[in-house]
Amino acid sequence: MLSVPAQPYEFDFDPATTALVVIDMQRDFLQPGGFGELLGNDVSLLARVVPPLQLVLAAARAAGMLVVHTREGHRPDLADCPPAKLARGRGAVTIGSPGPKGRILVRGEEGHDIVPELAPIAGEVVLDKPGKGAFYATDLELLLRNRAITHLIVTGVTTEVCVHTTVREGNDRGFECLVVSDCCGSYFPEFHAVGLQMIAAQGGIFGWVAPSEELLAVLAPAPVTADLGA
Repeated sequence: MLSVPAQPYEFDFDPATTALVVIDMQRDFLQPGGFGELLGNDVSLLARVVPPLQLVLAAARAAGMLVVHTREGHRPDLADCPPAKLARGRGAVTIGSPGPKGRILVRGEEGHDIVPELAPIAGEVVLDKPGKGAFYATDLELLLRNRAITHLIVTGVTTEVCVHTTVREGNDRGFECLVVSDCCGSYFPEFHAVGLQMIAAQGGIFGWVAPSEELLAVLAPAPVTADLGA
């Protein structure tokens, strides 16, 4: 059993029963020309998450942990995209619209894929989800239960939307969740800060929060080097 200094108190976990969940680190959200930038956001605020997350991903792989990557997106015919979501914002650019990286948030398009620096490797789970939370309309819970997973280390974007929703869903299902603070990001720094505070508030109402350096100190005591060649 390993113990990570965290808020509101230490997070104890066994790598054998813990999964690293990497949420929506997709080109559409992180790269210039993607959906995030087309909506007027500064994507560099999310891109800064990549280097620390590379180290955490490398350490999780070295420890033999289950790794789950998620991608938010929809079928090409948008049959799984609720009209309310499709119309949200009343913008000129919506889900399914053509963009520099293909149709926005559509499965199989360039923008829907995970950024190369965090690309999944053989044996890792890649979970396509139609909503914000990773448990909604997916088989994530079944995958975790079948592997006897009890704890989740949650990373990705954005902190207050897909990360928060997934942590809340996981908490309701009895999973113990640690959110790695510098391995999550938001287009709105104030939302990121408050989102993390909400998770650890009231004795850890949704889970725990810790920076990657604290996690790496116990998960990978020896120096971990990420593969930067992707």
